[in-house]
Amino acid sequence: MKSQVVKRSIVIAGHKTSVSLEDSFWKGLKEVAGGRGMTLSELVADIDSDRQHGNLSSAIRMFVLAFYRDTLSALKEGCGAKDDTSPVPSFSVPLRN
Repeated sequence: MKSQVVKRSIVIAGHKTSVSLEDSFWKGLKEVAGGRGMTLSELVADIDSDRQHGNLSSAIRMFVLAFYRDTLSALKEGCGAKDDTSPVPSFSVPLRN
């Protein structure tokens, strides 16, 4: 099954731009922004200002991936896990639409 990439417009730093993201990354980005009390535009502006290279869509994907990896690592540490083979409690992070 082919992944559905959707082009979306967003305003960052007063300029309209577009990003092409899969729904899962878009929903994850919205979840992170909401959890931080930020607008999508504010979060994307932060991601844009921190990126070293690559396009904005790729930078957003890498940011969302890093966020959820960090979340998983924090859960592992909280459970006393020592390495990647240690059991991790099953969990799901509900994504709001």
